[in-house]
Amino acid sequence: MSKKLLFLSLTTLAVALTGCGLKQTSEAIETPIPTTTATVTEEKEATEPVKVVHALGETEVPRNPKNVVVFDYGTLDALDTLGVEVIGVAPGTLPDYLEKYKGDSYVNVGELFEPNLEKIYELEPELIIIGGRQADFYDQLSEIAPTISMSLENEDYLGSFKKNMNYLGQIFNKEEEVAKKLEEVDKAIEEVSTLAKEKDAKGLIVLANDTAISVYGEASRFGIIHQNFGVTPVDTTIEDAKHGQKATFEYIVEKNPEYIFVIDRTAVAGGATSAEKLFENELMKNTDAYKNNRIIYLNPQAWYVANGGFISTQIMIDEIKEGLSR
Repeated sequence: MSKKLLFLSLTTLAVALTGCGLKQTSEAIETPIPTTTATVTEEKEATEPVKVVHALGETEVPRNPKNVVVFDYGTLDALDTLGVEVIGVAPGTLPDYLEKYKGDSYVNVGELFEPNLEKIYELEPELIIIGGRQADFYDQLSEIAPTISMSLENEDYLGSFKKNMNYLGQIFNKEEEVAKKLEEVDKAIEEVSTLAKEKDAKGLIVLANDTAISVYGEASRFGIIHQNFGVTPVDTTIEDAKHGQKATFEYIVEKNPEYIFVIDRTAVAGGATSAEKLFENELMKNTDAYKNNRIIYLNPQAWYVANGGFISTQIMIDEIKEGLSR
């Protein structure tokens, strides 16, 4: 091979190798540089306080608070479902499914209508959760720690329940778990609503209190039966009073509902006459609901004492579904 030809060959090879090197360098420059912006943002959001808008005001709550004190049984039910630990409760009328909170592992912080402020202060809580029964103590409790009310709106049980659960999800970083549970609730309610429509169910909600009875309408504390479960009210003129509208058995006979949903307050508040005994009378025997075994006695713990939690809401759904299946 001539020297000239050898020189040209070597030159060509050098150019080719240089081109490869430039190509590799160019590719390296074009490779995107990893960024941690999204991660930093997520971490910041997970540690920033949660602003909770509730019935008694607006409160900033720290994420994953320690030494949580809970008066509202619906909230306690939800936190138990989500695996969130609490330190203090008011154990007086806890429902059976929350029986463990009566144990020595949890501090007794008073009665539902009379919190033990001194005991709560000693616990140094970072969050206090109350319901409507503790509303009068809101200001005093707020001086001890951030306090939020998880009371429900009578006009929209389901909407306010979901709002409360989503707040708990944000506060305790359980948003995915809450979303999944709420999806299950929606699906179960849809099944009940479909059944009510198929049956063209018409009903009446009654609260029995010893020997007295009151009826409740669509916008009442038990209105979810009409609003979301799809049962048509037999009387749309019932007063939306906090404690219902006083009624008589003659009134029930006159309205003659296909289904009667009964909450026995006596079972949780005390009294001499149970709802079942009260409804076993000659007047009621003339109603279609009595004749067709469609007087449904609801769980007063879930409906009256501890509504607003995942467990209690599922109990409510199951009871209405069973009743409509009769």
